Amino acid sequence: MKTWPRHPVIYEINTWVWLTEVSRRYKKPVTLATVPNKEWDAIASFGFDVVWFMGVWERSPAGIEISMRNKGLLDDFRRVLPDFSAEDNVGSPYCVRRYVVDAHLGGPAGLAHAREALATRGIRLLLDFVPNHVAPDHPWVFDHTQYFVKGDANDLEREPASFLDIGGIVFACGRDPYFPAWPDVLQLNAFDPGLRQAVIETVSAIAAQCDGVRCDMSMLMLNEIFERTWGSRAGRKPVDDYWTTVIPAIKRKHTQFKFIAEAYWGLEWELQQQGFDYCYDKKLYDRMEHADPENVHQHLHADPSYQERMVRFLENHDEPRAAATFGREKGCAAAVAILTLMGATLLHEGQFEGRQIRLPVFLGRRPEEAIDQDLVAFYKRLLTTINRDVFRNGAWRLCERVGWPDNQSSRNLLAWCWVKDAERYLVVINFRHEAAQARVLVPWDELRGKEWRCQDVLSGESYDRSGKEIRDGLYVDLDGWKFHLFHVSEL
Repeated sequence: MKTWPRHPVIYEINTWVWLTEVSRRYKKPVTLATVPNKEWDAIASFGFDVVWFMGVWERSPAGIEISMRNKGLLDDFRRVLPDFSAEDNVGSPYCVRRYVVDAHLGGPAGLAHAREALATRGIRLLLDFVPNHVAPDHPWVFDHTQYFVKGDANDLEREPASFLDIGGIVFACGRDPYFPAWPDVLQLNAFDPGLRQAVIETVSAIAAQCDGVRCDMSMLMLNEIFERTWGSRAGRKPVDDYWTTVIPAIKRKHTQFKFIAEAYWGLEWELQQQGFDYCYDKKLYDRMEHADPENVHQHLHADPSYQERMVRFLENHDEPRAAATFGREKGCAAAVAILTLMGATLLHEGQFEGRQIRLPVFLGRRPEEAIDQDLVAFYKRLLTTINRDVFRNGAWRLCERVGWPDNQSSRNLLAWCWVKDAERYLVVINFRHEAAQARVLVPWDELRGKEWRCQDVLSGESYDRSGKEIRDGLYVDLDGWKFHLFHVSEL
């Protein structure tokens, strides 16, 4: 395939659940090796650049056993599936027993077949890598205990939820420093040189099977964060960081391979500097959910070299469903925004259909929900519209918008533009519930002296304007949560 686009659209699929539903539709067991072509064509019809098969690695029986003793998890399972049974708990995809494709999903051969099916349709494949921890029955637990953070009998007695005794050795459970430990996983030691080499070998094997990895909780492995979390238990801090050791080693052999960081705590820039191609933009998500439009606008003033390596999203398997969080009108406006910003865009299977129930990742099936056919049609139209090289590889610029002394509703508008060669697009979104007016300053000096047509490719509306008017301030009046996606062409 061609090189990765600069601004790819990524589609996350919960692999186990998806195959369960495909099997139900076709009334026979379906694995990655036997997915009908019709299903691959349906995915390809949306114009995605990348499919992320979330959760393909071998699930842990030990992890399942631990989770079945967790009342909080069981309550969550039953809230989502009132008829929950033990068979529905297939184990957390982030409690990895081995980095081998789970046999239930079709094994390595099934994944290879799926990758080929996607590649023939011009779609790349993204998989998971979990750097911070592994399952209690991972081979390293028995063969390489030096790869782990340890405790002792006193730790086990004092904090039984944070340590596990396996074969007489007390292992620390994996953790995020701001929350209790995860009781079903063991903490890897980011400072151990043997682990780092083992990780390079593991990720190299993954890289032979896909085009990139989404790295779970990537910031936990940064030297400063790891030292702060584990102190003397981790041993001496190395000179080189974990990611500056791992990423270049993989890219020397797999030059087009991409690393995507699940990242928080304002550490996105640091992770970019350490080699990540893209990092989650959780700040934008939070501002779009809670803050006013001016706050979102200010976020987009960040340096382009930073923004073009961010992943914009409205939901993923860790966040609530967009339909439940944003609602229909705001959700559509937000979708137009994230799909026309620079950087990567992450979309989640079920987002288009308006699903509202967030599924715990342990579950192998999900409840029935009514499909919002109008929302499906909206996403299909939007994705078809932006499936153009100007949005994938063009130049993006933020547009300023100005109001009047007695009307400052301009601050509720978001606006930006794209250019590649002779192709031009202008995006204007009212990100509030009340109407807003403004003059949008479009930074295209070359428009002066010519007449132009602004064709809204979503609504079909068309406006003819002079280049001077567009450059000096295109008047826009939008009702609440409405938007324009203008194709600007010379008359």
